[in-house]
Amino acid sequence: MMEQARHELARMRESDEAWADLAYTKVTRDGHVYDGNAVRRALVLWALQYDHGPADLPLLRWLVEQETRCRREAPYQGLGDEAELAGFLLASYREVADVWLHWALKRANFDTWCGYDEQYLVAAGVDVTLELVRAGDHPERDALLERLGELDEPDLEKWFEHKRSWFPADKADEDPLTWVDRAEKLGDLAGARSLLRLWATGRERDEATLSQLRGRYADLGAYAEAADVQRELVGHVSGASETASAQRSLAGYERRAGRHAAAWAALRACGAALADVAGWREAGLGRFYVEELFSLARDAAGVADGVADDLGGDTAGDVARAAFVEADRIAPEVPWLPLVVLDAATDAATAVGAEDRATHYRTRCDAERDRVAAELD
Repeated sequence: MMEQARHELARMRESDEAWADLAYTKVTRDGHVYDGNAVRRALVLWALQYDHGPADLPLLRWLVEQETRCRREAPYQGLGDEAELAGFLLASYREVADVWLHWALKRANFDTWCGYDEQYLVAAGVDVTLELVRAGDHPERDALLERLGELDEPDLEKWFEHKRSWFPADKADEDPLTWVDRAEKLGDLAGARSLLRLWATGRERDEATLSQLRGRYADLGAYAEAADVQRELVGHVSGASETASAQRSLAGYERRAGRHAAAWAALRACGAALADVAGWREAGLGRFYVEELFSLARDAAGVADGVADDLGGDTAGDVARAAFVEADRIAPEVPWLPLVVLDAATDAATAVGAEDRATHYRTRCDAERDRVAAELD
């Protein structure tokens, strides 16, 4: 990973003509818009985090400009680790003229406005920044001055100290989970899973560690590993409602892992726990339970019937039919089923060959869409 990053940085240092390879580039694929150069830009920023000097300032300014364009123009970009890393590295030079680059990044979108710290704006010092802005005629002069009124130098130094813990100059001080995130960004999911296992090795497997580990595995699409961790988490819960919720979550991970019989076993455990939860049908947990039953029926039905499932007993077809029967039995008892559940019900009924029930749920879907449309009007 870092060898590739250092190679890209060396290429950028050789000639500023190569910087075009880091420019924000709008790419549309499968109806989604994204930045075609985001990964290459990230590599250069990772290398600069651990190796930057005075000669790299122009490159960093260019990188901040491109991160700003990305946050402003690409949809759903938020702030992002690379944008903040670029801003932090630029701020470390404490050049007062860079206040407008930081301001542009802060104003890029709603998330940057809320999440990009105001201290970036005065990285060169509060007084010198105020002096520059007041003396200038930038169109955003008054808006920026309004944001700078409550900062002082002691706050700035404490802030820098805190941010250095986020972006250490030495790789050895880096948060191990950062390497997981970076491997994922590069598309190296196997490497990310390996790094995640390394992070978990030797740690106390308490609820906090297990929750983070499970979520990380799920983010990486490693649903079997996420299910295994969730099974451990089930042992940490007590009470009927908490047990039902944990078992339903386990069923979802097992289903996504293709372990349909294990998912069905978890849903049966969820149903057993719900028997001791008053009013569960009217609560969100009831709707989630029904949705997971229908989802399991749909997904298991997609496996060739007659093929033994993961527990070596029921076939996937057996699981699909059993899950659908249970979901179809409970659904009338659960009020206010949202469209996502009704869609899953329609798909499940179709998948298991229950055409009359598919027609029933399709009719309910149409009615729910009409109701939502009327409310929006």
